Amino acid sequence: MVEVTSFRNAMAMLGGAVSVITTDGAAGRFGFTASAVCSVTDSPPTLLVCMNRMSHSNEHFKNNGSVCVNVLSGDHQELSGAFANRALTMDERFAITDWATLESGAPVMLDALVNFDCRIAQVHEVGSHSIFYCEIQTIRQSGADEGLVYFNRAYHRLCEASKAC
Repeated sequence: MVEVTSFRNAMAMLGGAVSVITTDGAAGRFGFTASAVCSVTDSPPTLLVCMNRMSHSNEHFKNNGSVCVNVLSGDHQELSGAFANRALTMDERFAITDWATLESGAPVMLDALVNFDCRIAQVHEVGSHSIFYCEIQTIRQSGADEGLVYFNRAYHRLCEASKAC
């Protein structure tokens, strides 16, 4: 069996886009920062989002049945930190930027790089995490051209090769 520390150190070398995952509905409005998001299939267009089962928000996401994956641009490092900060209330987190809703009713961050508005089609429990399989209902792109990634335990800005970050 691989040791947890070794696994975490190795996974730190696997860079990933940073997103704020949001939900709203009968169970309330919640959000968290994640880099564990990836595409599953394009027919139907589906993403997966991994969330720690011990998170206070976990059951609320399941009960609402909807999510929006708000992919962050290079300017959103502070917002990412706020949605990862357990000392902030949900109201304080959501007050940092402007939000709207699309088809699912989940909060859509207006200045995100891209928004994937989804309904949760399936949930699988694996070890310490819930895996949400999210069927995309609407995609909204902002036109921004700089992304935010998390690699080697630090944020990095990505931009087109022809542009300076």
